[in-house]
Amino acid sequence: MGMEQKLHVVLSARLFTDRKCFGPGLAELLRRVDELHSLRAAAQSMKMAYSKAWTVLHTAEEGLGFALLEVRVGGKNGGGASLTEDARRMLAAYERYCERLRGASEEIFAEEFAFFSDGTPSASAEDDVKRG
Repeated sequence: MGMEQKLHVVLSARLFTDRKCFGPGLAELLRRVDELHSLRAAAQSMKMAYSKAWTVLHTAEEGLGFALLEVRVGGKNGGGASLTEDARRMLAAYERYCERLRGASEEIFAEEFAFFSDGTPSASAEDDVKRG
């Protein structure tokens, strides 16, 4: 079949209340707001429309029940945005959770797909199916 393909898993976590309220996209947006101190700049850096960033943010805040950003309206010193303490706590917990999930997933993946280690199923793959 040509080039060897390495089988791997890619996981992402999305958190829900009655709606999706936290996931990899929002986490990245919050990290960039924290770095750039601006929702507009964060959205632009992700090639996301500013209106989309506000929608994602508001949907998350409504689902979570707390504000994620503190926004300062422009003026002499300009506006800006910063993460609330709740947002920092949520982002840190999400990042720790995702890291632990990836670690556990890699271990389980290595166990369950050991038969595929060289890029092709081994002869014992049929035995694995029979064992169920």
